[in-house]
Amino acid sequence: MEGQAKLKAAKVLVIGCGGLGCPVLQYLAAAGIGVLGIIDYDIVEESNLQRQVIFSTEDIGKPKVIAAKEKLEIYNPFITINVFREKLEVSNALKIISQFEIVVDCTDNFSTRYLINDACVILDKPLVSGSIYKFEGQVTVFNYLKGPTYRCLYPKTSQKDVVSNCTETGVLGTLTGLTGILMANEVIKVITGMGNVLSGKLLTFDLLLSTFKTFEYKLVPKNREINKLSYDYNMSCSTEIKEITAKELKEKLLNKEPLQIIDVREPDEFLERNIGGILIPLGQLERNLDKIKKDIPSVLVCRSGFRSMHAAKILQKYNYNDIYNLKGGLTKY
Repeated sequence: MEGQAKLKAAKVLVIGCGGLGCPVLQYLAAAGIGVLGIIDYDIVEESNLQRQVIFSTEDIGKPKVIAAKEKLEIYNPFITINVFREKLEVSNALKIISQFEIVVDCTDNFSTRYLINDACVILDKPLVSGSIYKFEGQVTVFNYLKGPTYRCLYPKTSQKDVVSNCTETGVLGTLTGLTGILMANEVIKVITGMGNVLSGKLLTFDLLLSTFKTFEYKLVPKNREINKLSYDYNMSCSTEIKEITAKELKEKLLNKEPLQIIDVREPDEFLERNIGGILIPLGQLERNLDKIKKDIPSVLVCRSGFRSMHAAKILQKYNYNDIYNLKGGLTKY
């Protein structure tokens, strides 16, 4: 009863309602977490259903946070669910995170993870983190009782890491489920004070090899000295990438202004939906530069804007100057 009372009094924020966020939310709701916060700005797509099992076909097109709240309230009507249909940014991170006691990072890009980490360090909030890649997963807890932070484990990253996603690399659906369950388990341990929290320890597992390993990492004291969100979370190149909104692009196409659209998604995504232009998957971009003209503006597009931003930075290296990234990707078009 004592442990259950602690769960009922807890306030937990889950950032990201995708492959990891769905099982985390389901198990935390079932455990009786008093207040659950969900932040995500995406909508449910058919391709999500393979691993985001909280959703069903009838949810396609709905905002993820709304669809998730509807399901969770059926699972457990005795908890409070607060949703934030927005993207976590420097402008809102501290305000949102300060409302909760524990943060769960279920995002899929490095720039957001650094932002979440720094906000949790400033606000002194424990941060449960998980990530996946193909058949491998990892789980750890940062900033627990002033322990190591995300920057202690990952001091810096490369540009290519920012755009890794399930569409490009593929992912085993059961991997997201197992990783999410382990993350939810760490949240429960932090709240109840039971067991050994994965602070300073990185649990890794490979579902094809059926192996589990734990690695230790240490606190780097300077990483706890962060006192403001002033870092380059977008990891921009020295030259800023220009962006164009969906509305602006539609106007240009309507006015038949000279431009070329470069779609850097995968062929199956392009066949499912596209707005015309040339299909050059991100991984093949540098081998197909001859297909991209330098004398007219280029608009780079993908699903959410991450891959196309990376593509724009690649083109910059080859002296393509009149290039634009479609802000928010095709989800906003």
